[in-house]
Amino acid sequence: MTQPLARRLPEPQRSELADGREILFFSNSATPPAPLADHRDLPSRPTSTPTELRRDPRTGDWVIIAPARQERTYKPPRQMCPLCPDPSGQSSEVPAEDYDVVVFENRFPSLSTAHAGSSFALPEASTELEVVAPGYGRCEVVCFTSEHDGSFAQLSPAQARLVIDTWAHRAADLLARDGVEEVFCFENRGEEIGVTLAHPHGQIYAYPFRTDRTSALLAEAGRYRAEAGADLFEAILAAEVSDGRRILVRTEHTTAFVPFAARWPAEVHIYPNRHV
Repeated sequence: MTQPLARRLPEPQRSELADGREILFFSNSATPPAPLADHRDLPSRPTSTPTELRRDPRTGDWVIIAPARQERTYKPPRQMCPLCPDPSGQSSEVPAEDYDVVVFENRFPSLSTAHAGSSFALPEASTELEVVAPGYGRCEVVCFTSEHDGSFAQLSPAQARLVIDTWAHRAADLLARDGVEEVFCFENRGEEIGVTLAHPHGQIYAYPFRTDRTSALLAEAGRYRAEAGADLFEAILAAEVSDGRRILVRTEHTTAFVPFAARWPAEVHIYPNRHV
């Protein structure tokens, strides 16, 4: 079967915020509006990474310790939303008349590359009980739309596709950087899970380590290929389609289903029908 040509990812307009953080504007328009100046009087960014990684001696997991996250913006009124466009450049993280999708470095990051320029590597495993490393990496905020109200589910197909292309662009960019081992794009939604800003948005974390879940997934996929000579995820999809009981939606391109061993009361996996 002929594979479709890879989609060309959008190239963003790049600018800087008042404290030097990078901001990127992604657009579906051939002539998007230019970014405006950020006139806020923000404190200087720290010259060293303000967070740290601690190795759990019981499991070997790396744990992010980020006390400065307590200072992040907490449930501001709508007129002070830091994710809405602000052409005055006085009150928002997005100095612009409007935007389609925007990405910027988190002002209160769990991981940052404040000491970038030299290569970074985590300490090797040892018998030391207290192993600490700088909180190296990068945290970005992704605003799905300039509209304050709504959700990802209410985006138009073109806007949703732009968000997905933005995720792909950022994943490729961040994975190519020194010391980054995994990139995770995600959205936490709702006050119940701790979200402090109502504006539709998500986050991207670039980790200096591979998370345990990803390591486990790759190990199982490798084991399956070695023993069965096939791709684990293609096999799962074929089995779910054959069974049919847990299929929710199946289109030309994707299949959504409840996994056989669901871990959550509401859990849906979405697989592409072609090998990616």
